[in-house]
Amino acid sequence: MILVTGASGHLGTAVIENLLKKVPSKDISVLLRNKSKAKPFEDKGIRAFIGDYADKEALLKALKGVKKLLLISSASPDALQEHKNVIDAAKESGIDHIFYTSGALNKNVKESKLGPLTDSYATTENYIFESSLNYTIFQNGLYAETLPFFIGEQVLETGIYFPAGSAKASFAKRAEMGEAIANVLSEEGHENKTYVLNGLSSHSFSEIAQILSELSGNEISYQSPQPDQYENQLKEYGVGAEDIYFSLLLAAIIENNEYDIAASDLEELLGRKPTDLRTYLKETFLS
Repeated sequence: MILVTGASGHLGTAVIENLLKKVPSKDISVLLRNKSKAKPFEDKGIRAFIGDYADKEALLKALKGVKKLLLISSASPDALQEHKNVIDAAKESGIDHIFYTSGALNKNVKESKLGPLTDSYATTENYIFESSLNYTIFQNGLYAETLPFFIGEQVLETGIYFPAGSAKASFAKRAEMGEAIANVLSEEGHENKTYVLNGLSSHSFSEIAQILSELSGNEISYQSPQPDQYENQLKEYGVGAEDIYFSLLLAAIIENNEYDIAASDLEELLGRKPTDLRTYLKETFLS
């Protein structure tokens, strides 16, 4: 039995969709926080358990009979403690193998702008290493699907206005990360391995603007404003406070070169080359 936590999120959904191509639905279960999201899984023959990472009783119930657990990272302020709760429950229940979606970051950057999430990723990985459980770590890079959020759906008309300077970042499709994770979950082996799921090359936002210019036949500009100018612009557009916070945070992380990562195991785990950025931009903005 494979248990997938966070299964109703974007990454979890991608994992489940691909896992169903390789594993009978009766051998898959999911942990969901919201009971209203259970029916689509149950309609596919997947067992759905309701509970969150802080609910030890619900975790132990969901983990009964499970051999492989996929722990998808929490984004809450208490992420580290939540992850520890899940790992402790996994150890207590006697599972064979824990899989964890961590974050891929440029290890040459001395001071991260990611804040508590950096500690959550690294400390969770170390907690897993010390647990004596067999493990597989997926260090995920930036999702290509975040680009429309950064640069806007109407980028071909507006150009790119994003405070990332000349820094580069690598992007990979979330759907392909989910496929790679499902491939590993459905196979034997992969014990005590760490895989980087990331794009094969890095690009600056100036280069992204150039690619879009070539694809569209129009000149797409790129401006990198000061963060306060960018924040004011987002407020004028009516963007909510939470989205503004995450936009500024991710811009700062990118400008700090934390997502300029050369390594990637995505091609190996997919068994083919992942979608490159040019193809993703064409599919997303010009189709």
